[in-house]
Amino acid sequence: MFKLLKEDLDVVFDQDPAARNYFEVILTYSGLHAIWSHRLAHWFWNKKSFFIARCISQLSRFLTGIEIHPGATIGRRFFIDHGMGVVIGETCEIGDNVTIFQGVTLGGTGKEKGKRHPTIGDHVLISTGAKVLGSITIDDCSKIGGGSVVLKDVPYHSTVVGVPGRVVRQNGVKIEHDLNHSLPDPIADKMKEMEQEIKRLNHDIEQLKEGVKEDGS
Repeated sequence: MFKLLKEDLDVVFDQDPAARNYFEVILTYSGLHAIWSHRLAHWFWNKKSFFIARCISQLSRFLTGIEIHPGATIGRRFFIDHGMGVVIGETCEIGDNVTIFQGVTLGGTGKEKGKRHPTIGDHVLISTGAKVLGSITIDDCSKIGGGSVVLKDVPYHSTVVGVPGRVVRQNGVKIEHDLNHSLPDPIADKMKEMEQEIKRLNHDIEQLKEGVKEDGS
């Protein structure tokens, strides 16, 4: 247990250049506090002391702004950077050497039972505000771009961006996409309609002008 806690502390210095000393990190890093609280809550959860586990997790949520369900399984060297608003669901499984940023949600998509939260592989990075939803798998060495909404499995060593999330790079190779499959944009559609209406009005005006010239002649 102490070795695991020491690893949680050391990974802060590996991932955050702003970390200066152990004293500062132990006292001021809310992500570290949330992880340590979860380690304790998860131990009670596995011992079937569900009420105590939930009390610990809720206290941690109140103090850190990070909500990790005590049933979630988290691997070694997990790092939460600027963790306000992070939510990790009950059946979520997180591998080793994973980094997530503020506003990330690893959640479910409904009221389904059983495994309903994501499985995150090793060496995965999930950027600010990303939402990974449902019982899907983010394979090892993948990156999720900021603000992305991921609803499908992500293959090994991939980069995902967008809403809904799509793979734009895999194994270092850029993947081309048909941009016609983007989400509808009602504002852009309305602007196109207005542009077409203006063109039609200009055409009608030109016809009227030609009619006036012919009558005048």
